[in-house]
Amino acid sequence: MVDIWDIVKDSFFDTLNLVPFLFIAYLILEFVEHTSQKNMANIIKKSNKYGPLFGAICGLFPHCGFSAVASSFYSTRVITIGTLFAVFLATSDEMVPIFLSEGVSLEFIFELLLIKFICAVVVGVLLDAVFKKKRKSPLKIKEFCNCSHCHCGENIFYSVIEHTLKISFLIFVVSFIFGSLVEGIGEEKISMLLSDHFVFSKFIATGIGLIPNCAASVILSKLYLSGAISVSSLLSGLLVGAGVGLVVLFKMNKDIKENFKILGMLYAIGVILGFVLELILHS
Repeated sequence: MVDIWDIVKDSFFDTLNLVPFLFIAYLILEFVEHTSQKNMANIIKKSNKYGPLFGAICGLFPHCGFSAVASSFYSTRVITIGTLFAVFLATSDEMVPIFLSEGVSLEFIFELLLIKFICAVVVGVLLDAVFKKKRKSPLKIKEFCNCSHCHCGENIFYSVIEHTLKISFLIFVVSFIFGSLVEGIGEEKISMLLSDHFVFSKFIATGIGLIPNCAASVILSKLYLSGAISVSSLLSGLLVGAGVGLVVLFKMNKDIKENFKILGMLYAIGVILGFVLELILHS
């Protein structure tokens, strides 16, 4: 039987852990908004050249807070699509602490993180090269403020707190919904699904990784440790495990069509990289 209060508690504390990241992200956006847009745009344009590298480094930290920040920055065009994907692909969420608690060797954990880092940088650089012509769109911070009906310009900290609370509440609701679904289905059934469809395990694992909740990385890590999935399938899911980053993206970026394109690209990249890694790791 599903314990609702446990799900509420987990969702609350998961959301609470993200609040500092969101607050800092919106504080930076407010600072950019109240600074010379022209000068700031030039700085951002120059720094975006190394965006995928820095994005991948930030994503390696075992927390999905950076993916939420990246979604906020991409929605307002502070970073490029390549940097966004670099953060998403490098994000590990709960994998590292779970593996450490289970006594998995540091060498193996480092190898997984290194693979995720390389994939994140390579994909990020390629996407920035492909979408180079679309980088000319101006910063959209003011546009986001207008759509959110906030009080930007009146008081910086009031606006930052308002944005943070709104997004945090949405994250809590989504975490609760997906947490309930995961608890309702159960890890055993998910494990059986992957075992019974070994050929499609990467498609299924990638789908699990897209769940905007830390439960996704927990499930994938435990399934790997129990021997239900291979390391390449594990990576397929972990590579797309952007956590609540996708929730923030769909909330902040008003281009719904673009959001679904990003979601589809992320899923396709996860599956493709899973098969590529299968060939490399077992060659």
